[in-house]
Amino acid sequence: MHRLPAGSWDTHCHVFGPAADYPWAEPRTYTPAESSREALAEMHASIGADRAVIVHPACHGYDMRVTLDAIAASNGRHRGIALVPPEVTGAELRQLHAGGIRGVRFNYAPALGPVPSAANILSLADRIAPLGWHAVFHFDPQELPGFVAVAARLPVPYVIDHLGRIRVEGGLEQKPFATLLDLAEDPKCWIKISGADRASAAPPHYDDTIPFAQALIAAARDRILWGTDFPHPNVKGPVPREADLVALLRRFVPDEALLRRVLIDNPERLYGK
Repeated sequence: MHRLPAGSWDTHCHVFGPAADYPWAEPRTYTPAESSREALAEMHASIGADRAVIVHPACHGYDMRVTLDAIAASNGRHRGIALVPPEVTGAELRQLHAGGIRGVRFNYAPALGPVPSAANILSLADRIAPLGWHAVFHFDPQELPGFVAVAARLPVPYVIDHLGRIRVEGGLEQKPFATLLDLAEDPKCWIKISGADRASAAPPHYDDTIPFAQALIAAARDRILWGTDFPHPNVKGPVPREADLVALLRRFVPDEALLRRVLIDNPERLYGK
């Protein structure tokens, strides 16, 4: 089985529940199977991931305890990405920073709730800038072209999740992917070559995503990140095996020095502080 180099980061993973300790939000758009921080640690041990970024899930709403507690249990090895309401205060943001949070996520995916307004995004971006945080965006791919004007006004770095959620059937010339490549030229833009299973039409190995990932790496090798998306919420089709995702990553990035850049150097710059 392929393993990650020592010191590698999984920059996109989740903890869900247990609901008895961390209740689901009401209302919510989905209810995942419970997946504890202990299950996350076991998965990371199996692939050799030493550090992680826990992305707070929409099904837990603005109650950040499940993510903050998982970070606290990691002995300083993990960081987190928050969901916060538009009216969040500076004091609340500083408290989250002390708990290991380093960014705020926005869902540009109508299935997960209303798309945020540009005014709300820019207002919150101004408030997180003094903390050295970044913004994270989860897209439905058709939303990418409309994001370009917002991206140009952001005062902070921004991360685009899961290959922009493109679908390989649209080809390398499809407008969402062309937009993603244009955004990759922006020095503020970081892109996760994660979520290949969501983009692919060829499970379980997802080889059809390789040209897309390699095009993004060629455009922005110093701003590329990788993550497992464990435990793979809302997946349509077979649940990915982390061993297959690690093997796919090595096909994305066959050069060992570049692989270390993606897995260690790049995330250290964004999350290691």
